[in-house]
Amino acid sequence: VQLQASGGGLVQAGGSLRLSCAASGRTFSTYVMGWFRHTPGKEREFIGAIDWSGRSTLYGDSVKGRFTISRDNAKNTVYLQMNSLKPEDTAIYSCAAGGVYGSSRSLYPYWGQGTQVTVSS
Repeated sequence: VQLQASGGGLVQAGGSLRLSCAASGRTFSTYVMGWFRHTPGKEREFIGAIDWSGRSTLYGDSVKGRFTISRDNAKNTVYLQMNSLKPEDTAIYSCAAGGVYGSSRSLYPYWGQGTQVTVSS
């Protein structure tokens, strides 16, 4: 599966952005989808995951209550709605696909190129 994230940009603190991750291939609906972010000098951070059906989601502590993951299997797309953004949310956000539901990077063998999100104070 090939993945492409989009929707990043510059936003003021307190604002919102919605990222999209479009996937190629007919088997998108069988994959667990995850979102991660990273900044130079820091480890890649787990943001959230959604199971193949869209009924179960999992979030990292730093974004819980502010970010929401959803998916549309008919459109081969997963979304990350980001609200109440903070300057510390500034990072490159990447989507990933795998077969096992969880937060570890090692569960996701397929990665897309990231999209930059910058939150100004």
